[in-house]
Amino acid sequence: MNTVYINAAGSFLPGDPVGNDEAPEFLGPISKLEERLRQSALGKNGIRKRHYALTKDGEPTHTNAGMAALAAEQALARSEVAKKDVGMLCAAASQGDLLAPGIGSMVHAELGLEDIEVSSFTSFCASGMMALKTAVSAIRCGDTPNAVVCASEFASRFFRAGYLEGTRPTPDTQFLRWTLSDGSGAFVLENRPNERGLSLKVEMMDLVSYAGHFETCMYGGGKKDESGQIAKPWSNYATLEEAVKDGAFHLRQDFELLEQIIPLGLQRYVQLVEDGKIDPDTLDWVLCHFSSDHFRESLESEALKEGTPLDPDKIFTNLYEKGNTGSASIFVMLEELMQSGRLKNGQQILCMVPESGRFIISFMLLTVVGDTVVDAAPAEPETAYPMPAESKNPAVASVTRRLVDVWIDFERSLRSVPFIDKLNRGKLRMEDYRMLLCNHRQQVVEGSRWIARAASSITADYDWLRSMFLSHAHTEHRDYLMLESDFTSVGGSLEEIRGAEKNIGSEALSAWMFHQASRENPIHLFGAMFIIEGLGQRVASRWGEKIRHQLGLEPEQVSFLTYHGEADEDHMGEMWQALENLQITPEIADAIVKTAKVTARLYRLQLEELDVT
Repeated sequence: MNTVYINAAGSFLPGDPVGNDEAPEFLGPISKLEERLRQSALGKNGIRKRHYALTKDGEPTHTNAGMAALAAEQALARSEVAKKDVGMLCAAASQGDLLAPGIGSMVHAELGLEDIEVSSFTSFCASGMMALKTAVSAIRCGDTPNAVVCASEFASRFFRAGYLEGTRPTPDTQFLRWTLSDGSGAFVLENRPNERGLSLKVEMMDLVSYAGHFETCMYGGGKKDESGQIAKPWSNYATLEEAVKDGAFHLRQDFELLEQIIPLGLQRYVQLVEDGKIDPDTLDWVLCHFSSDHFRESLESEALKEGTPLDPDKIFTNLYEKGNTGSASIFVMLEELMQSGRLKNGQQILCMVPESGRFIISFMLLTVVGDTVVDAAPAEPETAYPMPAESKNPAVASVTRRLVDVWIDFERSLRSVPFIDKLNRGKLRMEDYRMLLCNHRQQVVEGSRWIARAASSITADYDWLRSMFLSHAHTEHRDYLMLESDFTSVGGSLEEIRGAEKNIGSEALSAWMFHQASRENPIHLFGAMFIIEGLGQRVASRWGEKIRHQLGLEPEQVSFLTYHGEADEDHMGEMWQALENLQITPEIADAIVKTAKVTARLYRLQLEELDVT
């Protein structure tokens, strides 16, 4: 069985925080009676601020799936997992944006993930824990090495004045109106901890439904009869209009039944303590989803009566400043705690999420592994391309400006390449570096070959250019040995790197370069050299230093990249000088620039396909 870790968290809270006095501007206008109910609700829930995915005109600013995706994007950006490598998506909500399909499919589409396994969960607060437990089980049994889990709530749409217009919402609906709010959270789970920074090891998950013992407490889409049973779901009304007028679409909660939630939660907590699954003395943090401050007070007092007191100083909640976000609440809480810098290696975190829908109690026990990392390599400011001295030859000056424009687009486009994205986010892993070296060797081996081929295609009229190409080929024809040395120094083998096939991008780049090198007097190859040598001159050293910093390597373990940062500067100087000695016609200028554009695109493809052969 694999161990499972929460390696990254993200959250999304729409819009600016909304204070209590401002909330009616989003959900109102309200009557005097509704105002009295609002004040009563605020007195019990203790919430001071919340977020709404609405404008003050009541217009939605997001979808529920869209908010879930935004939280997942943030979690992925903080993780060591590339988006294309996500193996599973589990999404939860009290209600998606549509009756069907499930929210998992909608979030999948929003994120633009590859073809993966998807699960959707619909319930109230515990649906996020259901999604988490499913992902944890899948990783533990080896079905997937990782998963993205997200939960999102868009409660405010059900409490807008226009949505309630023409109906008579009950006091419990009014209480929920001023208690529930919007937001989303997400985790990235893996079968291994982060290489840098903290991870949360999942020690235990427990989720129990008590629906066989209780009537429905919190619900939407139906109406109870006098016995307390759901007598009529919305789908059984004669018409949709009749269901709306009867208030079947209002969110409701049975306050009398609701008081059972704390005793149930404590009962299950005591059982887990007795079973040895939770040791209260080792807990450093307790994250409990409280629907309101009233239940925090009840939990603390009842736990004391049961002889299992909870230390108030260990309880962490952001209910008061971020609102009750239902199924997303445990994600939003844990994300804030993970980002706070307060977690220390070895600490234990107990998460508890009760659900009043038809009573579900869920727990998760976590252990902090590693420490918060704050010494990531600093981001480098944007700098202009180092232009050569302005040429007095108008044709050369024009080509130079056009090539620099191509380079700027190329360098910007590299940021979205998965490998470069991870490198820039400080999330590179050792296998990523080995993958770069293994794939790059094949192109480097052939680099000197296409340069030599180009030299053989040059006529006697340009013998000086042939000499330059041959000298360049001689200089670089053994560079692949540095790659092999770097590769073996970080755990790779010579057999692996020498036997690796070219990836799709390398195949395309190699074919293109040999084809162009075979044309008579391939002066246009200066465009290709501008891109390839430019990578060495402008980018290689930076990449090398970032890789060394993130992976804790010695300088000699990134020798290929750092060497080319210095050597390729000389090569670029030779190239600019050669252009000054050539007759650059408009046709040759266009060919040089086009060759640079194609080479840049194929080189990017090579980097995009690092792990695909």
